[in-house]
Amino acid sequence: MTNSRLLRLTRFVGGAVLAGALLSGCGYNDFQTKDEATKAAWSEVVNQYQRRADLIPNLVNTVKGYASHESATLEAVTRARAQATSFQITPEVLNNPEAFQKFQQVQGELSGALSRLMMVSEKYPDLKADTSFRDLQSQLEGTENRITVARQRYIASVQDYNVTVRQFPKNLTAMVFGYDTKPSFTVENEKAISTAPTVDFGK
Repeated sequence: MTNSRLLRLTRFVGGAVLAGALLSGCGYNDFQTKDEATKAAWSEVVNQYQRRADLIPNLVNTVKGYASHESATLEAVTRARAQATSFQITPEVLNNPEAFQKFQQVQGELSGALSRLMMVSEKYPDLKADTSFRDLQSQLEGTENRITVARQRYIASVQDYNVTVRQFPKNLTAMVFGYDTKPSFTVENEKAISTAPTVDFGK
């Protein structure tokens, strides 16, 4: 290797090391880590919502077997599920407040429809005694609890990320590389969707 090539290689390596040190010092690596953490937390939120959506068809069919004439309520649940599952969950949702709000809205509407279905079910003792229904209500209750935990973890992850985006001097890095704050679940929406449907029919 000639001296000129060795000199160029040395400069390149030195420049790469310097650039790495500068990026690390300015918080660039922190943004990568925290951004991935929010994505992982979000994936778990979506996973639990999907788990709930997967339970609904069996739940609706079981209720229909005892209360087929409650068609309006059954249709409302089916319609709300269709809207929730048709919503495109992409990474861009995490950086788009409007899309995130729409996601919260469709999930909140599904929660409301499920609550109404559970209230209707109270009128049918035979349904409440059905083994399949009791198993489904137990699974639904567990899933609602998992959703709450997953949302709480996502909220904490977003808070950590957003603090980094806004802190000086890392906020300068955020501006240079286009890292914006991410939307989180709102207090108003939390009241609407964090309450699990009433599923205890033993009383």
